[in-house]
Amino acid sequence: MKRSLAAVAALVAVSGCTAQAVDADGKTPPPARNGTTATPAPTSTSTPEDGKPDAPAPKVLWSRGDKGIDVREVQARLHQVAWLITAPTGTYDARTVDAVKGFQGKRGLPRTGRLDTVTWERLQKMTHKPVAWELYPYGGQPAARPDPRCMTGRVLCVSKTSRTLRWMIDGKTVSTMDVRFGSQYTPTREGVFSVYFKSRYHVSTIYHTSMPYAMFFSGGQAVHYSSDFAARGYYGASHGCVNVRDQGKIAALFAQVRNGDKVVVYW
Repeated sequence: MKRSLAAVAALVAVSGCTAQAVDADGKTPPPARNGTTATPAPTSTSTPEDGKPDAPAPKVLWSRGDKGIDVREVQARLHQVAWLITAPTGTYDARTVDAVKGFQGKRGLPRTGRLDTVTWERLQKMTHKPVAWELYPYGGQPAARPDPRCMTGRVLCVSKTSRTLRWMIDGKTVSTMDVRFGSQYTPTREGVFSVYFKSRYHVSTIYHTSMPYAMFFSGGQAVHYSSDFAARGYYGASHGCVNVRDQGKIAALFAQVRNGDKVVVYW
């Protein structure tokens, strides 16, 4: 027996072969490229000291550079809890990143600046679903479908739903602009009216405020330019008038509208 083993050893030495390891299943692993025996991959993963595996990182929903209506909602909700002072833009910009970091840090979450599932759930619980004006506090909301009463003649077609005014002639939209209405205590009247008086440099005799390009349609209520609307957006309200924030657009509108033109205010 000793001679046989010696012979085998000599044969191995002469041929230059090396012993090959086998795994638990009896299979031979492939040789490593450097000529040494490959080590089988570990079959278990490491765990923290408490013996529990790390939880997967929360999924990122939105981050810097993303755009869209969903980002507007995130920004509107951050505005509700005073972490984002500026109005929603629909673009996940540097200010949004800073606001999310602040919100996360206050609640003991990793300050990544990215809106992940955990941060989003916490933000939703602390806020309400933004309404249209919160998503577009300075205007820019798509105009609503014209009311059927706007489809004939010369009409100032005013939608309270989309907060827009369409200047229409014979069913065609000539121009569109953002508008603002009265508060719950001084609501803008709804219905069908007519422009009965125009005043380019009007000043309110009740509130002593400037009402440029005023086109009166119902008592003291008029369509007119508002510098307050231009500055504060929908965070303010009129005393019942239909405010326009774009001075250039209402100047052009004022030049076209005639006394007797129809005004439709609807939801």
